[in-house]
Amino acid sequence: MRLRFNPIVPIVLLAGLPLLFHNCTEKEDMPEIAAPATDTIESGIEIKDFAIEAEIHTWPDSTVVMQGEGFLQSDSLTLAAPAADSLRFTLPLVDVTANRAGIVMPRNIVSSTYSLWLKREADSCLLGETRLIVDKKVDFNIPDIAGMTLKGVVYCGDKPLPDVAVSDGRQVTLTDENGRYYIASDKESGFVFISVPGNYEVDIKANNRPQFFYRLKSDDSVEQHDFKLTATDNTNHVLLALADMHLANRNNDLSQFSGKFLPDLKASIEKYRGEGKKVYGLTLGDMTWDLYWYDNHYDLSNYLSTIQSVDIPLFNSTGNHDNDPYCADDWLAEQAFKDIIGPTYYSFNLGNVHYIVLDNIQYINTGASEGTVGKRNYNKKLTENQLIWLKNDLATITDKSRPVFVAMHAQLYANPTSLPQVSSISMSGGTTLVNYLKEFTNAHVITGHTHINYTITPSDRLIEHNIAAICATWWWTGKNGYAGNHICKDGSPGGYKIFTVDGNLVKWRYKGIGEEESKQFRSYDLNQCHITAAKFAPNSTEAKMENYSDVYAQSNSNNEILVNVWDYDPQWSVEMYEDGKPLEVTRVVTKDPLHIISYEAKRLNVGSTPTADFVTCTTAHMFKATASSATSTVEIRVTDRFGNVYTESMARPKTLECSMQ
Repeated sequence: MRLRFNPIVPIVLLAGLPLLFHNCTEKEDMPEIAAPATDTIESGIEIKDFAIEAEIHTWPDSTVVMQGEGFLQSDSLTLAAPAADSLRFTLPLVDVTANRAGIVMPRNIVSSTYSLWLKREADSCLLGETRLIVDKKVDFNIPDIAGMTLKGVVYCGDKPLPDVAVSDGRQVTLTDENGRYYIASDKESGFVFISVPGNYEVDIKANNRPQFFYRLKSDDSVEQHDFKLTATDNTNHVLLALADMHLANRNNDLSQFSGKFLPDLKASIEKYRGEGKKVYGLTLGDMTWDLYWYDNHYDLSNYLSTIQSVDIPLFNSTGNHDNDPYCADDWLAEQAFKDIIGPTYYSFNLGNVHYIVLDNIQYINTGASEGTVGKRNYNKKLTENQLIWLKNDLATITDKSRPVFVAMHAQLYANPTSLPQVSSISMSGGTTLVNYLKEFTNAHVITGHTHINYTITPSDRLIEHNIAAICATWWWTGKNGYAGNHICKDGSPGGYKIFTVDGNLVKWRYKGIGEEESKQFRSYDLNQCHITAAKFAPNSTEAKMENYSDVYAQSNSNNEILVNVWDYDPQWSVEMYEDGKPLEVTRVVTKDPLHIISYEAKRLNVGSTPTADFVTCTTAHMFKATASSATSTVEIRVTDRFGNVYTESMARPKTLECSMQ
């Protein structure tokens, strides 16, 4: 009977096959493996109810599981073949639980009968004996080829995987029928990585990071790096797009993050897992804040510790604030990200979807030096090396109807601040990127950076989702003693975007932190939106308040209703009714009054000047209608592009206050 062992699969005992030992209490001779001992000396190691099959079919890198009580994570196990002194393998225990432990088969394991010796510090004991039958279908003995500095094999279990894209950050090659790859690389990027194929996963190491890459030596030596994959069905999956966390150990950000955001994110993960979907995360840069790396002792390594409790594979992209502020050079400044997290650009596949992560920040940081933070200025730009790699990467996607996602920190298209909406590319290299994507029929660009929501649809083949921030207004409005809410510059709640994918079908919805997914807009009774210092910043002056209150500095008695639909795109519809009669709805560009009283007013009230980059911005996802009465109830009906309907029965007058919904 042939039995294969896969990672984390419990062992099953074969009927009729003997188990040599069930308990380990006596120490026995173990020549040249552990310190010799006399038969009569008792071992301090006790493994109760030990069990392993007498014959096991296995292969390199697979995990064999032993049952028994008393294993420690610090223990090791030596396989010793009595028939051949050279066949001895000392292996650390993995996946240790109260009643079992595993060992990972080494690459050079061969078929033989092995004694199993458990080693604990200076102590050792003989557990039993088993025969390993090694099915070595993956050949790791890859010959050198002149000029090729990188080589390796991509495999799953005991099978090599052909047609997997492998890259050194410039060249992209596909594995052959034996799962092998070769690259003549100058190793400039410092990495070799694979584009994880759909319906496979790589190992997830500490801090939720998928291990799809290896770091390279900075010499011309030949390096072999092999990639082990695990088969999984992720055709039906969810991607959580997480922009702009800006963790800096200030503004109660860490307590807001752990007390509000993490529970919300974990609830979303459990919800979609409960629906049978695989769930993944992708950050969109600015997980940290360069200005505070050294003063507040919070950098990318701290971010990884803060996010480690999130139980999903989490891919990361870099933002302008994820660069070392002591470096006035883009290449040097991004080295910290590479050292702590990994490559700054790469690709992977989930099901039918091809995801591409890019670094579109060229960090300049004028005036920086060791011990001195520079100006932290930057360009929004795709470097020539990235564009070369991107073209090569996209060439591996032969089915142009497959969904393609390009994720990067800064926006591709500028926020539309006038109507009719104009799509204006706002980054160097953006036109080249758009041209590369034209051959695909279902292309998405997902970005952050702006701390607002807007959606651009330059064609029926391409859509950009600029996604508002996890930190909202840099954690200000939720800071102790402030507004007690969590709101972005455009009035959107701080949050993230949820993409659900089934085959080639992609849907999405913005999720406010602490809000139900069905919360997609907020309404205002403009008769009640007169913003004065007396009401919202009593410790300031009316003159200072008027610098920020915009159109709301004057009272309004026109019975107007304003609706902020934060994830709006042209395929949505907004309707309003008064006494069953439809009102004329007009799309407008204006500011959100709730953000003004939640940030600007609160900063003025404590004698501070609001930071220019943080103040309320104009947005085009606003809609206005005029009712005939100041007290009538207005029914609001918003329908998204997928046919989901969101409603509110707006009782008026509706007060403007920081706690409003």
